[in-house]
Amino acid sequence: MRRAGQLPPDPQRVPQPPQPPQAPQRPQAPRPPQRAPRRPPAPPRGWPTADPDALRPYDELTRVLPAITQAGAPAEPADQQPSLARSTGKIAIASLISRITGFLWKVMLAWALGIAVRNDSFNVANTLPNIIYELLLGGVLASIVVPLLVRSQDDPDGGEAYTQRLITVALTLLAGATVVAVAAAPLFTSLYVDSSTGRASHELTTAFAYLLLPQIFFYGMFALLMAILNAKHNFGPPAWAPVVNNLVVMATIGVFALMPGEISIDPVRLGDAKLLTLGIGVTLGIVAQAAMLVPPLLRSGFRFKWNWGIDARMKEFGGLAAWILGYVAVSQVGYIVNTRVLTAGDEGGMTSYYYAWLLLQLPYGVIGVSLLTAIMPRMSRAAADGDNHKLVADLSYASRISTVTLLPIAAVMTVVGSAVGVALFSLGKSDVAAAERLGQSLAIAAFGLLPYALVMLQLRVFYALKDARTPTLIMLVMTVVKVPLLYLCPIILEPRQIVLGAMMVNSLTFVVGAVLGQVWLWVRLGNLRSRRVLGVILFTLVACALGVTAAVLAGYLVPDSLGAVTRAWLTLVVQSVVGLGVSFGVLAALKVDEISPLTSRFARLVKRA
Repeated sequence: MRRAGQLPPDPQRVPQPPQPPQAPQRPQAPRPPQRAPRRPPAPPRGWPTADPDALRPYDELTRVLPAITQAGAPAEPADQQPSLARSTGKIAIASLISRITGFLWKVMLAWALGIAVRNDSFNVANTLPNIIYELLLGGVLASIVVPLLVRSQDDPDGGEAYTQRLITVALTLLAGATVVAVAAAPLFTSLYVDSSTGRASHELTTAFAYLLLPQIFFYGMFALLMAILNAKHNFGPPAWAPVVNNLVVMATIGVFALMPGEISIDPVRLGDAKLLTLGIGVTLGIVAQAAMLVPPLLRSGFRFKWNWGIDARMKEFGGLAAWILGYVAVSQVGYIVNTRVLTAGDEGGMTSYYYAWLLLQLPYGVIGVSLLTAIMPRMSRAAADGDNHKLVADLSYASRISTVTLLPIAAVMTVVGSAVGVALFSLGKSDVAAAERLGQSLAIAAFGLLPYALVMLQLRVFYALKDARTPTLIMLVMTVVKVPLLYLCPIILEPRQIVLGAMMVNSLTFVVGAVLGQVWLWVRLGNLRSRRVLGVILFTLVACALGVTAAVLAGYLVPDSLGAVTRAWLTLVVQSVVGLGVSFGVLAALKVDEISPLTSRFARLVKRA
């Protein structure tokens, strides 16, 4: 899922407090003379001020954007503006809780359904709303709406009319698409499930699809409102809304588990009480997630009204959207092949792949998504101002932060993968062998964690530059590499090993994408400060090697006489603590600058304790 906000002055908005005296400002690059002055959005309540002492060593990278105010109005002092580090930190807290609760309900579902046909059918059906939504509008909303909304804030009305037109078009498309998708549920199921193998239930997947596909409209609403709030630098509500969704789904699974019997497979009955409870409850979670963003949007002063019409920028939006849709369509070719290969393998292969991917998304969701959410408006403004120096600085900083935080986690995941699978998924109706295979999938998937994060970052840079064509071409190359390798998996691997091969192919594809994206950005922007990024990567690899060695040795200390689940939990805790502790400790000892924000925050927490 995709898994956090701001707009223009409104006559009903509460007046802003008087500006403090103007502070000295750095010289700024001249702005194009034809550009209208930007009307600044009101800052959200409780927005933190930057800590200049803590951020001074990283001033070049973490300073906030220069204030762009109305003509003649004094700029907001730098110490009143939100820093990237603070913004990312606040989003990361919400993302951490969101990812943990999201993963928890999926673990609960594995306990209630097992890792077999029923869970495979639910997982395929539950991804259909995301896939169709992405094909229609999701990639567009997530990728180019924030840059366009940031640029529209230069309008005399602060972009309100443009935003209303955007919402009008988006909601109309989403409503129509949702109706068509629900009616075509059997066709979508046939596309993703190979029913000839007998290892996946086409009928059960279709029944779930009827109940889950209405999520398309509410996914779209959430993404659109999130983009509007993010463009106004209001990141909190979109970050916390998924937590509400997860709580609703957890309650649903609790009710589902207490109900007697199991979901019928032969025959499949759409009126099955357990099937209806699970399908409708999960959909209601997405409804609640979207509804959570309406109050903060109203508090921002924005009022929606239907605004029909197409202007020059809406045509520009359409041109960019066409390339984004091409990107999503190409990516779905790879996903369709991936799903068909997995459902043609051993039972539970799709579920193992799905849960391993979700586990991989936990650290990326907390660190990568938080960083991208906070940095996207900054990069969009730098691109709008033609400030490539600032854009490259943000890209370099985000790349280095991603490296020092995600690479140690990925390295430890390769060691503890099997233990994670047994510890989390061998309870209830799941068996130890299936859980161990899931853990092995995670260990292989961890190889692609950092390349995946870098690809997502690079794509955001292209979108900030209003270049939607290049990401589509990069995805095309990735898919050309991915599809033949996926088709090789059933030929050279045993059925139970197909999921492991698919995970390795997925990781290799992101490596190809990351290298290609870096080369393309170098051609586009020139010097990307790659030498510094490579230096950080090398130092981090050394630290990870030592951390992995320490974690492996620590694993030998766990006695074999313990039960499988108890030993898995103890191994997971010991190896994770030792591996991450050594990795981050070595980075701190090597005085890698990018680790300083983490060590500083840890030191403050220790002092408070």
